[in-house]
Amino acid sequence: MDVFEALILGLIQGLTEYLPVSSSGHLAIGANLFGIEGEENLAFTIAVHVATVLSTLVILWKEVAWLLKGVCEPKMNEEKRYVANIVVSMIPIGIVGLFFKDEVEAVFGSGLMVVGCCLLLTAALLAFSYYAKPRPKETITPGAALVIGLAQACAVLPGLSRSGSTIATGLLLGIDKARLAQFSFLMVIPPILGEALLDTLKMIKGEDVMGDIPLLSLAVGFVAAFVAGCVACRWMINLVKRGKLIGFAIYCAIAGMLALILG
Repeated sequence: MDVFEALILGLIQGLTEYLPVSSSGHLAIGANLFGIEGEENLAFTIAVHVATVLSTLVILWKEVAWLLKGVCEPKMNEEKRYVANIVVSMIPIGIVGLFFKDEVEAVFGSGLMVVGCCLLLTAALLAFSYYAKPRPKETITPGAALVIGLAQACAVLPGLSRSGSTIATGLLLGIDKARLAQFSFLMVIPPILGEALLDTLKMIKGEDVMGDIPLLSLAVGFVAAFVAGCVACRWMINLVKRGKLIGFAIYCAIAGMLALILG
């Protein structure tokens, strides 16, 4: 992987992690076009995923600081209830990631045919949530957090957008758009870090930890993903608040058809 390829793929990861268009699907398409695979791709994927988590912490640092401060207080408060909802939302993805991730990948694979089908599914989900008119809810309940977490767990399939699934599900549940935007991005931080840790352990078990990727390419990809992630995270929060997601449904449909053609 040269520096240019790392730059493009890093920008793709940073932008698509938060936009409801599937980062895994776009990385698969990009890696296919560049002919990148194996351990080289795994090492790069870990680096850019960590970069996007850092971009979330930068953009939402006030919210993260608010939660940390509240958790340290001795009495039950809104912050602890919020963190409890995040923990509840993590249960499905934790179960899938720890016990069924390899089985899911073995059954569905990660080829462009699967990516294309899942992108089309993402498009349908976004379109449905755009036109649906559920009864509005003031707060995020543990039950709603669990349902959103189930949607996130389904997004282990390449091409099924993590942010698209969680945001669309939240909209269908009638959750306030501003609250949903904040919650959907905070809840993905632990799973992304956990996935990166599992992939790191998997890579370390092999003989070649870094693959053939140059350190400069890895650094360029990391910085590109971080900067693009900061921009996309801020932009997406504002878009969710305004409910302007139908354009992403159209984009996912086009990208899905392209993946099917390439596959």
